[in-house]
Amino acid sequence: MPEKKTFKITHNRKWCKNCGICVAVCPKKVFEIDRSDRHAIVNPQDCIGCQMCVEHCPDFALIVVEVKNE
Repeated sequence: MPEKKTFKITHNRKWCKNCGICVAVCPKKVFEIDRSDRHAIVNPQDCIGCQMCVEHCPDFALIVVEVKNE
């Protein structure tokens, strides 16, 4: 059985306007809006690396890269 791929999500808070698009487009619910209406990465272990958040972010505030498991 192949090992599950893991991904690192980098969020640039200086660029992010907290529009919530990443929350809306993520199929795995990796993101949420927290109590202070800020974007939060709450389930990074569930990321499948689909890049939907990166492709739809109008602020270019997200980067998703695969982490090589050794």
